[in-house]
Parts: sequence; structure tokens; C-alpha cells
Amino acid sequence: MNLYYKQVQILVFCLITFISNIALSQNIKVTYAYGSKDKEIQELMDFENIYSEQLIFEGAPLEGKHYEINIQEFTHGKKTNTKLLFDSSEMEFFRNNSKELSLKFFFKISEGKLKSVVKGTHFSSAKVYNELKDNADWYVLKDFFGSEKEWFISGNLDRDIPILAIITPSMNADGTKSYCKVVQSEIIPEEFGLHFKIPHYFLITIKFKEK
Repeated sequence: MNLYYKQVQILVFCLITFISNIALSQNIKVTYAYGSKDKEIQELMDFENIYSEQLIFEGAPLEGKHYEINIQEFTHGKKTNTKLLFDSSEMEFFRNNSKELSLKFFFKISEGKLKSVVKGTHFSSAKVYNELKDNADWYVLKDFFGSEKEWFISGNLDRDIPILAIITPSMNADGTKSYCKVVQSEIIPEEFGLHFKIPHYFLITIKFKEK
């Protein structure tokens, strides 16, 4: 009897492991590299309100997919505008034919405008401009890694998936401002404005599609 139960336990363990491996193979792992490795260049970028972040996507579901990157604007909790930053489906040449995709994002926040560019292995997008509604120094680039070095995208990939945020701070009762509690919360990014009473922010989203 004990032998039977041990065999059942081994079978269950193997089945769980098999299912877990299948699930992981359908996920996309995301890692990042922030800013410049050169300290002086990074200090200059900070002074000029220039942000850069590289996101590396890895996973079998990426192979053969096109991808679309948008900038969504939220004002007083409502999505008020969406601008296309890049759509690989505009040319078949840009279709991703590997299990990895590396994208570098560049943002400059000054003179009342957010200027955005994304660069890939074989392309650089056109510059896209959005109007600011607050002091340029209040806007900062945030990602969704928190203290982690990686996170995973699962489920339907043909949807707008938030990957970066450019936010103004949440105002605390004592008059101080907070950024970290916004992006490191469990609140979905589309509801940052309502939950944290953020008057204005942007989300950078990506979707993966067949065509």
C-alpha cells in the first residue's frame, strides 16, 4: 500500500511539473537595463530630464509575432488620448522572427512636452510628442519591476500591456509626494489616476499580434 501511494505521489509531482513547464513556456519573461552605465552621462541625463530604459522580452510566443507600441494618456483617471509609437506590422521586415525582442525607450520631458522614441535592432521610430499638464520636473519614468529583476507576461498577448509609466506623483495628506507606492502597488496601471488621485500620467503599452 505504501508503495502504491509513493507511486501516486511521484506521478502527481511529475504531472504538476509538466503542467508548470508548459505554462512557463507560454509566458514572456521581461528583464531590463536602466539608463547609462556612464555615471557622468547619467547625471547629465537626470539634469536634462532625459530617461532611457531597455526592455528585453524572451519567450517562445514572441516568435513570428508583430508588435505594436502605444502611448496612452490619462487625465483625472480617464484615458483621453492614444498615440502610436511604433507598429511593426507596417512592414513585414519588422516581424519578430526569434524568441527574443530587445527594445530601447528614450524620453525627454521638457518645455511642456514629452518626447518619445523607441529603437530596435533594425529601426528607430519617429519622435512622438505629447503635451504636459504639470511642471516637467514632476514627471518621472517608472517601470513595474519594483525590487525584482524580471517579471512575466502571461495570458492574451494581443492586448495593450503596460510596460512603462511616466507619472506625476501621488499627493500625500502631509503635503509630500510619492512615486514608488504608485507603480509598486497592486492597482492596475489604468486605474492609477482614480486610486492615487494622479491628475496626469502616461502609459507605454505593447501588444503582440499575428498581423
